[in-house]
Amino acid sequence: MPPFDMAGAVAKVRRAEDAWNSRDPDAVALAYTPDSQWRNRSVFLTGREAIVDFLRRKWAREQEYRLIKELWTFAGDRIAVRFAYEWHDEAGQWFRSYGNENWEFDEAGLMRRRIASINDLAIGPADRLFHWPSGVRPLDHPGLSDLGL
Repeated sequence: MPPFDMAGAVAKVRRAEDAWNSRDPDAVALAYTPDSQWRNRSVFLTGREAIVDFLRRKWAREQEYRLIKELWTFAGDRIAVRFAYEWHDEAGQWFRSYGNENWEFDEAGLMRRRIASINDLAIGPADRLFHWPSGVRPLDHPGLSDLGL
């Protein structure tokens, strides 16, 4: 809950990573306020229903999605993270998508605003770094800094 301390901010980021790696749009959307505002790349969304629809489309297109998030900084009711995720499209082309997110929370700890900037880099299968079974990243798997990302 805000205001965040270091341990709380790190835990919040890991819970978000775990939820997104579940690829369950309905479960992920529960972390956001009912009227949450998003900017994801050039897409602007408002509300949980729009978030669920967006995530369903995203994970239908971004196959074998694996995400790592890392705390960048925090203050009060805000957290900034950097992230990278790997996925492939229908043709089998792999990508690593890099980005930054700015999060703002309400007093109950639900995210009321998410601003995400993301860039995609085509990679070959041999360039992949995120190797774990679908779902939550194992605790012993390296994070972004450990991987030099």
